Amino acid sequence: MSLIDFFSPIDVQQLTPPHGFLTSQLGAHIKAFETKFPDQEEEAFDLAIIGVAEDRRAIANQGCALAPDHVREKLYSLHRGDYLLRIADFGNIQAGERISDTYAALKIVVEELIKKNIIPIIIGGGQDLTYAQFQGYEKLEQKVDLVVIDSHFDLDESIENESETTSQTYLTKILLHQPNYLFNYSNIGYQTYFVSQDSLKVMDKLYFDSYRLGLFTGKTDQAEPVIRNADLLSFDISAVRSSDAAANANATPNGFYGEEACQLCRYAGMSDKLSSIGFYEFNPAYDQNGQTAMLLAQMIWYFIDGFYNRKKDFPLQPKSSYVTYRASLNDDSYELVFIKSKKTDRWWMQVPYPNTKSVNERFHLVPCRYEDYLLAIEGEMPDLWWRTFQKLS
Repeated sequence: MSLIDFFSPIDVQQLTPPHGFLTSQLGAHIKAFETKFPDQEEEAFDLAIIGVAEDRRAIANQGCALAPDHVREKLYSLHRGDYLLRIADFGNIQAGERISDTYAALKIVVEELIKKNIIPIIIGGGQDLTYAQFQGYEKLEQKVDLVVIDSHFDLDESIENESETTSQTYLTKILLHQPNYLFNYSNIGYQTYFVSQDSLKVMDKLYFDSYRLGLFTGKTDQAEPVIRNADLLSFDISAVRSSDAAANANATPNGFYGEEACQLCRYAGMSDKLSSIGFYEFNPAYDQNGQTAMLLAQMIWYFIDGFYNRKKDFPLQPKSSYVTYRASLNDDSYELVFIKSKKTDRWWMQVPYPNTKSVNERFHLVPCRYEDYLLAIEGEMPDLWWRTFQKLS
């Protein structure tokens, strides 16, 4: 399938400084769709930038459809790291006649790129596009983990299947989607006053993971195992505090700092499992001197930097590169097995299958923290182990 039909070209000249790009700047290395569409058969790309000019369902944030080119201008000006870049910029998916047309286009593009082992870097547009990003995994015949960095859950508590997909209800569509191929959902950075107790109960009932913003104060590394387990990640720029990212009509005073957002994106890049990422809800109309556009560009830069510094320690082979630890619970009900990478000091937790014929076999190993192991050797069961076990049942 040719993807060119879904994209409109970008005007690279508009993004280029008067004297051109320096050889060290990203703009000199990214193969952009200006007149010729990047050929994935002729050149082996690792990453593909995709703009989506769609904001019809971005609640109270119309104007974010203009985000892609504003971010590109800043991204292209940044200097590359010490690695060979193989990045394509496919241009922009324009809003379709109906919003379902836009969703369908993004779904097909994500699906095709994942099949070719090319990671889409999506620049939206409203966060409802996460639903289309998720749909791109439908034909892969495997369960997936979704991680969302957001101050809200974007869950329609009425749980009506006929409700329309918006930036504030798209998660409901994902939860109700058939066939059901969502194994786990994790929210990073929710703020309690934006989340109802009913929504928290839904998360708990489904054994999903939700982490309050305060958990990461001065401890951004707590998010690394959560992100390491993601197949796809959606980042709402409103999760960053308004003083660092003002360009969002729904921006609020609290949230992640800009440098923390960059660190989270580097974790995403370094995850051997993650195969798509989307950045949503940036609205240039509210930007101040291009500061939020620059922050988003830096976040993408850190994702790229993380990708090219992947350690490839998952799946866990060869066994000689890992150390296995065992711990027994106080009631001797289970023996918990932990695995540590000698290369990166990263930890995984082994969760047994209630049914050995489970289609979810790849979730046998769950990324975890050293603190989970410390809890286990004290005879206590880590909450992550129990939730995963319940989902495998």
